[in-house]
Amino acid sequence: MKSLFQVGVVLTVCLAGELISGVLPITIPTSVVSMILLFVLLLVKWIKPRHIEQFGDFLLKNMAFFFIPAGVAIIEQFDLLKECLFPFLLICFVTTIITFAATAYTVKAVMAVQKKAREGRRDE
Repeated sequence: MKSLFQVGVVLTVCLAGELISGVLPITIPTSVVSMILLFVLLLVKWIKPRHIEQFGDFLLKNMAFFFIPAGVAIIEQFDLLKECLFPFLLICFVTTIITFAATAYTVKAVMAVQKKAREGRRDE
């Protein structure tokens, strides 16, 4: 029953994201709107992490399955892709490096903020 509740919470947030995305004057992907909405709901504590923890863990453990359709699509379109294979691979390589760097610097910044917050609490 708990798992069904957690799936319901996530699907409700996704439905709300779909509705919000539909009324926005600019085009923003529904998944992005839904993630922002979920983040805000977690920040204001309307949704607790325990409300979605098991379902989130399930999705993370099975994330590889979500990339199968994209991989199959690339293989199906390989005839078109082989004409520009080098630029495609170069873009994949460069964006992977940029993603790693952005992630590393984000983690570093968050850790610095958390360290300052801990030191600030100790001083009080």
